[in-house]
Amino acid sequence: MAVPETPALLVVDVQNDFCPGGALPVPDGDAVVPPLNGYIQAFRKAGAPVFASRDWHPPETRHFRERGGPWPPHCVQGTDGAAFHPDLRLDDAVVITKGDDPGDHGYSAFEGHDPAGRSFREVLRDRDVHRLYVGGLATDYCVRASVLDARRAGLDVVVLQDAIRGIDAEPGDVDGAMAEMQAAGATRGTMEDVERQIGTGGSL
Repeated sequence: MAVPETPALLVVDVQNDFCPGGALPVPDGDAVVPPLNGYIQAFRKAGAPVFASRDWHPPETRHFRERGGPWPPHCVQGTDGAAFHPDLRLDDAVVITKGDDPGDHGYSAFEGHDPAGRSFREVLRDRDVHRLYVGGLATDYCVRASVLDARRAGLDVVVLQDAIRGIDAEPGDVDGAMAEMQAAGATRGTMEDVERQIGTGGSL
């Protein structure tokens, strides 16, 4: 008998510092907010869990240039830049915190933990999640890392094509990240796929 594909939604790092005007903006990053709100509503309606990862860096971390890392300071714990985008309707989503260890870059949500300190993998296992739908920022960094780790964990993964944006620091980075995710077994999806798979008449 096939294992039921219990679904969950993962919203990756839709925080002020990754949106226009932030410390490390993803081009057009805030454009993911409206489609993600639609996905969040669809998952809630279906009774499926919603998770939201966030960077939550200490002021001093190897992730920042001052300590030899690749990035300027961003998403520092307790700052406005670390807050979720104000128009993102997360409500009762479970927050997965990552990057709070000064020795860890924290790109993947699977490096994070819930408010009780449990790893994201443990939380998904406890909820019997077998299929993860992923959207957010940025395609070529934290989305990519989270998707690849989800596949390594044996999860079915759908990348929400209309709810991601990338940095493309080097031209081709975003396309390369998408190719890598698909090569690892992730598929692309849209709201039409979500409605068919988890909506009325679909299977949870």
